[in-house]
Amino acid sequence: MDQNGLVDEKCESRLYIGNLDQRITEALLIKLFSPFGKIVSEDFLWHTRGPKRGEPRGFAFIQYSSREEAELAKEKMNGRLACGRPLVVRLASEKFLVETAAHPPKTVGEANKSGLAGSLSGQMSRSAKIAAIKNKLKAMEQESCSMKKPRQADSTDCGGLS
Repeated sequence: MDQNGLVDEKCESRLYIGNLDQRITEALLIKLFSPFGKIVSEDFLWHTRGPKRGEPRGFAFIQYSSREEAELAKEKMNGRLACGRPLVVRLASEKFLVETAAHPPKTVGEANKSGLAGSLSGQMSRSAKIAAIKNKLKAMEQESCSMKKPRQADSTDCGGLS
């Protein structure tokens, strides 16, 4: 089998597991997913910088020995509650395809805007993040404009407290 065939096979048996509660450990994740087949590898992602350093990022990847095992785990575990939260389970390659279909390739300027949106909370959709950033910029522009008014207007706006 050629190199590309091996890569494709690996991607098809690798699962993305998202919406993980902070209390879920690597051991618990393996325990939850081991009944569906032989787990070849597991990647539990952690924050490496900033105030959340050392805390779980809320998602992980599990590699099974076959696509069939991965499909079974996906079927049984997607939407199942773990520590009160519904798990999001997809083939890792499927997640990429879903995101690509929902958000086709962008121009360079648009890509930079979405990069800013990616730094916000993971609970919001990309379009909601962009809308929030636009609203914040609009508010900042309005604030900036109000500061440029003559001083008399400023003293009346603040109730005479300057």
